[in-house]
Amino acid sequence: MLPKHVRALRDAKPDKPEAGNAIVKALRAVFHTGLEAGLCAANPAKEVSYRSSGSTGFHSWTEDEVRQFEARHPVGTRARLALALLLYTGQRRSDVAQLGPQHVRGGVLRFTQTKNAARQPVDMALPIITALQAVLDATECGATTFRVTEFRRPFSAAGFGNRFRAWCDEAGLGHCSAHGLRKAAAARLPELGASPHEIAP
Repeated sequence: MLPKHVRALRDAKPDKPEAGNAIVKALRAVFHTGLEAGLCAANPAKEVSYRSSGSTGFHSWTEDEVRQFEARHPVGTRARLALALLLYTGQRRSDVAQLGPQHVRGGVLRFTQTKNAARQPVDMALPIITALQAVLDATECGATTFRVTEFRRPFSAAGFGNRFRAWCDEAGLGHCSAHGLRKAAAARLPELGASPHEIAP
Protein backbone atom coordinates (compact mmCIF):
# COMPACT_ATOMS: atom_id res chain seq x y z
CA MET A 1 0.00 0.00 0.00
CA LEU A 2 1.24 3.47 -0.95
CA PRO A 3 0.34 6.92 0.41
CA LYS A 4 -1.87 7.50 -2.63
CA HIS A 5 -3.97 4.47 -1.65
CA VAL A 6 -4.38 5.77 1.91
CA ARG A 7 -5.29 9.18 0.49
CA ALA A 8 -7.95 7.59 -1.71
CA LEU A 9 -9.49 5.86 1.30
CA ARG A 10 -9.39 9.12 3.28
CA ASP A 11 -11.18 11.00 0.50
CA ALA A 12 -13.77 8.34 -0.30
CA LYS A 13 -16.48 10.30 1.54
CA PRO A 14 -15.88 14.01 0.83
CA ASP A 15 -18.81 15.07 3.03
CA LYS A 16 -17.42 13.20 6.06
CA PRO A 17 -13.86 14.44 6.66
CA GLU A 18 -13.67 13.07 10.21
CA ALA A 19 -14.54 9.58 8.97
CA GLY A 20 -11.64 9.85 6.52
CA ASN A 21 -9.33 11.07 9.27
CA ALA A 22 -10.32 8.08 11.41
CA ILE A 23 -9.24 5.75 8.60
CA VAL A 24 -5.85 7.47 8.34
CA LYS A 25 -5.40 7.25 12.11
CA ALA A 26 -6.29 3.56 12.14
CA LEU A 27 -3.95 2.77 9.25
CA ARG A 28 -1.10 4.63 10.94
CA ALA A 29 -1.54 2.38 13.96
CA VAL A 30 -1.76 -0.79 11.84
CA PHE A 31 1.41 -0.01 9.89
CA HIS A 32 3.21 1.07 13.05
CA THR A 33 2.53 -2.39 14.48
CA GLY A 34 3.61 -3.93 11.19
CA LEU A 35 6.90 -2.06 11.29
CA GLU A 36 7.61 -3.22 14.83
CA ALA A 37 6.87 -6.81 13.82
CA GLY A 38 9.04 -6.59 10.70
CA LEU A 39 6.07 -7.20 8.39
CA CYS A 40 6.47 -4.02 6.33
CA ALA A 41 9.20 -1.53 5.46
CA ALA A 42 7.32 1.76 5.73
CA ASN A 43 4.20 3.43 7.12
CA PRO A 44 2.44 5.01 4.12
CA ALA A 45 -0.29 6.49 6.31
CA LYS A 46 2.29 8.67 8.10
CA GLU A 47 2.74 10.58 4.85
CA VAL A 48 -0.97 11.38 4.56
CA SER A 49 -2.27 14.43 6.40
CA TYR A 50 -5.63 14.72 8.11
CA ARG A 51 -8.39 16.66 6.38
CA SER A 52 -9.76 19.84 7.87
CA SER A 53 -13.32 19.39 9.08
CA GLY A 54 -14.05 23.11 8.85
CA SER A 55 -15.19 23.05 12.45
CA THR A 56 -13.96 25.58 14.98
CA GLY A 57 -14.45 23.05 17.77
CA PHE A 58 -16.57 23.33 20.88
CA HIS A 59 -17.93 26.74 21.78
CA SER A 60 -16.00 28.33 24.67
CA TRP A 61 -18.39 29.71 27.27
CA THR A 62 -18.44 33.45 27.91
CA GLU A 63 -18.72 34.90 31.41
CA ASP A 64 -22.30 35.96 30.60
CA GLU A 65 -23.18 32.39 29.65
CA VAL A 66 -21.72 31.09 32.90
CA ARG A 67 -23.85 33.60 34.83
CA GLN A 68 -26.93 32.62 32.80
CA PHE A 69 -26.43 28.95 33.72
CA GLU A 70 -25.88 29.87 37.37
CA ALA A 71 -29.06 31.95 37.42
CA ARG A 72 -31.08 28.96 36.17
CA HIS A 73 -29.31 26.42 38.40
CA PRO A 74 -28.56 27.91 41.86
CA VAL A 75 -26.05 26.63 44.41
CA GLY A 76 -27.33 23.42 45.97
CA THR A 77 -28.54 21.87 42.71
CA ARG A 78 -26.77 19.01 40.99
CA ALA A 79 -26.50 21.07 37.84
CA ARG A 80 -24.62 23.83 39.65
CA LEU A 81 -22.25 21.29 41.20
CA ALA A 82 -21.53 19.89 37.74
CA LEU A 83 -20.78 23.37 36.42
CA ALA A 84 -18.50 24.16 39.37
CA LEU A 85 -16.53 20.92 39.02
CA LEU A 86 -16.02 21.46 35.30
CA LEU A 87 -15.22 25.16 35.56
CA TYR A 88 -13.01 25.14 38.65
CA THR A 89 -11.00 22.03 37.78
CA GLY A 90 -10.76 22.41 34.01
CA GLN A 91 -11.00 18.63 33.63
CA ARG A 92 -12.71 16.50 31.01
CA ARG A 93 -16.22 15.22 31.68
CA SER A 94 -14.80 11.69 32.03
CA ASP A 95 -12.66 12.88 34.95
CA VAL A 96 -15.35 15.03 36.56
CA ALA A 97 -17.77 12.10 36.42
CA GLN A 98 -15.42 9.93 38.51
CA LEU A 99 -14.33 12.53 41.08
CA GLY A 100 -15.56 11.92 44.61
CA PRO A 101 -14.85 12.45 48.32
CA GLN A 102 -12.11 9.80 48.26
CA HIS A 103 -10.07 12.04 45.97
CA VAL A 104 -9.94 14.90 48.49
CA ARG A 105 -6.87 15.04 50.72
CA GLY A 106 -6.01 18.15 52.65
CA GLY A 107 -8.11 20.43 50.48
CA VAL A 108 -6.61 19.03 47.27
CA LEU A 109 -8.19 16.84 44.59
CA ARG A 110 -5.77 14.02 43.79
CA PHE A 111 -6.60 11.65 40.95
CA THR A 112 -5.31 10.09 37.74
CA GLN A 113 -6.83 11.37 34.52
CA THR A 114 -8.84 8.72 32.71
CA LYS A 115 -7.44 9.56 29.25
CA ASN A 116 -4.45 7.31 28.49
CA ALA A 117 -4.49 6.08 32.09
CA ALA A 118 -3.28 2.63 31.05
CA ARG A 119 -0.41 3.82 28.81
CA GLN A 120 0.71 7.23 30.02
CA PRO A 121 -1.06 8.02 33.31
CA VAL A 122 -1.19 11.67 34.36
CA ASP A 123 -1.56 12.24 38.10
CA MET A 124 -3.31 15.47 39.09
CA ALA A 125 -3.26 17.50 42.31
CA LEU A 126 -5.72 20.41 42.10
CA PRO A 127 -6.38 22.74 45.05
CA ILE A 128 -10.10 23.06 45.81
CA ILE A 129 -10.66 26.80 45.52
CA THR A 130 -13.12 28.58 47.80
CA ALA A 131 -15.84 28.91 45.16
CA LEU A 132 -15.83 25.17 44.45
CA GLN A 133 -15.75 24.24 48.13
CA ALA A 134 -18.80 26.44 48.78
CA VAL A 135 -20.78 24.55 46.11
CA LEU A 136 -19.61 21.17 47.41
CA ASP A 137 -20.63 22.09 50.96
CA ALA A 138 -24.11 23.16 49.83
CA THR A 139 -24.85 20.12 47.64
CA GLU A 140 -25.80 16.56 48.49
CA CYS A 141 -23.04 14.38 47.02
CA GLY A 142 -22.68 10.66 46.45
CA ALA A 143 -20.59 8.34 48.60
CA THR A 144 -18.03 7.53 45.90
CA THR A 145 -18.61 10.33 43.36
CA PHE A 146 -19.68 13.93 43.86
CA ARG A 147 -22.08 13.68 40.93
CA VAL A 148 -24.76 11.00 40.99
CA THR A 149 -27.87 10.25 38.94
CA GLU A 150 -31.42 10.60 40.22
CA PHE A 151 -31.05 6.95 41.27
CA ARG A 152 -27.99 7.77 43.43
CA ARG A 153 -25.62 5.98 41.07
CA PRO A 154 -22.38 7.34 39.59
CA PHE A 155 -22.59 8.80 36.09
CA SER A 156 -20.79 7.32 33.13
CA ALA A 157 -18.82 9.90 31.13
CA ALA A 158 -21.38 9.78 28.32
CA GLY A 159 -24.31 9.90 30.73
CA PHE A 160 -22.83 12.89 32.50
CA GLY A 161 -22.32 14.68 29.18
CA ASN A 162 -25.91 14.00 28.14
CA ARG A 163 -27.30 15.22 31.46
CA PHE A 164 -25.20 18.36 31.33
CA ARG A 165 -26.44 18.94 27.78
CA ALA A 166 -30.01 18.90 29.15
CA TRP A 167 -29.11 21.37 31.91
CA CYS A 168 -27.64 23.70 29.30
CA ASP A 169 -30.85 23.47 27.29
CA GLU A 170 -32.89 24.30 30.39
CA ALA A 171 -30.77 27.44 30.83
CA GLY A 172 -31.32 28.49 27.22
CA LEU A 173 -27.74 27.61 26.29
CA GLY A 174 -28.26 25.02 23.59
CA HIS A 175 -24.95 25.92 21.93
CA CYS A 176 -22.92 25.30 25.11
CA SER A 177 -21.44 22.02 26.33
CA ALA A 178 -19.35 20.45 29.08
CA HIS A 179 -16.26 20.47 26.86
CA GLY A 180 -16.73 24.17 26.16
CA LEU A 181 -16.34 24.83 29.88
CA ARG A 182 -12.90 23.24 29.75
CA LYS A 183 -11.94 25.94 27.26
CA ALA A 184 -13.41 28.65 29.48
CA ALA A 185 -11.53 27.28 32.49
CA ALA A 186 -8.25 27.39 30.56
CA ALA A 187 -8.94 31.03 29.70
CA ARG A 188 -9.59 31.85 33.37
CA LEU A 189 -6.47 30.18 34.79
CA PRO A 190 -3.94 32.81 33.70
CA GLU A 191 -6.10 35.43 35.42
CA LEU A 192 -5.85 33.35 38.60
CA GLY A 193 -2.05 33.31 38.38
CA ALA A 194 -1.54 29.85 36.89
CA SER A 195 1.63 29.30 34.85
CA PRO A 196 1.60 27.78 31.33
CA HIS A 197 3.09 24.58 32.84
CA GLU A 198 0.21 24.33 35.33
CA ILE A 199 -2.40 24.93 32.61
CA ALA A 200 -0.93 22.37 30.20
CA PRO A 201 -2.25 19.10 31.81
